[in-house]
Amino acid sequence: MTLARRELLRLALTAPMLGLNAKADAGSVAKSCILLVLTGGPSHLDTWDPKPDAPSEFRGPFRSIRTNVPGIEISEIFPRMARHADKFALVRSVYSDAPPVHETGLAGIDDVAAPQVTLPGPIGFMGCHPAAAASCDSSRSFAENCTQARQLVESGVRFVRVNMFDTVFHRATWDSHGTRPFSTIRDYHETVGPAFDLAYSALLEDLHQRGLLSTTLVVATGEFGRTPRMNPAGGRDHWTKCWTVLMAGGLVQGGQVYGSSDATGSEPKDKPVHFNRIIATVNQTLGLQVGAEPVTALFS
Repeated sequence: MTLARRELLRLALTAPMLGLNAKADAGSVAKSCILLVLTGGPSHLDTWDPKPDAPSEFRGPFRSIRTNVPGIEISEIFPRMARHADKFALVRSVYSDAPPVHETGLAGIDDVAAPQVTLPGPIGFMGCHPAAAASCDSSRSFAENCTQARQLVESGVRFVRVNMFDTVFHRATWDSHGTRPFSTIRDYHETVGPAFDLAYSALLEDLHQRGLLSTTLVVATGEFGRTPRMNPAGGRDHWTKCWTVLMAGGLVQGGQVYGSSDATGSEPKDKPVHFNRIIATVNQTLGLQVGAEPVTALFS
């Protein structure tokens, strides 16, 4: 079990006993967190950290496009997100020392087995454990589950997890190895990217219009990134040395990029962020015990 997984499990099991102060005082902590798990691990170079000047074997097939924030560009597969860049922050220098396998990434939160386990306030899980079936409907689309996440937050649920996919096999996901049963990079353009683009943009806009974005932290992350150099099948394999995490709402100031990767997206170049610091930033935003050093520069 990785440190990130142990920290989340420890937090869920011990927070009530520690009597941690998690009151949602305006301006100090967020009321809720929605965690969007991008099952499979998106390629950062083909999504939120494009490298248009890199050699073709690194930069991939997609062009970068401007957003509504000057100086921030993302992949062309996210035209809606480009219009909402002022609402989210990109952390482009995330890394981990965990093995590059799905089971040791963020997907391992399934170790928290019971939705009755309580942080201060109710806790809800979507798409993680069978015991949480009341909060999850795998027949719904990702966009519909994001809407349900907003409804749960609106009803007072403190933490909601939404898995974009329930498997990486025999379907289009972020797990873009290039050959079946896994996905190809073209799946990003045809299905996976558009599905996330629609759901994520709609979620942020919905929360914003309802006055909930300032009190709801929205975190979107995969288990890891993908190899900077494309493999012989035209895909990318698992890579833990660098990837991008999206953070919006709560105390996070949108319209910013924190950290950077090197010219090929291989490793952090500036302001490296171990994944444990992402967990700590979530904890800090919710007013919980922090552990590692949070990325406080993201806060407004």
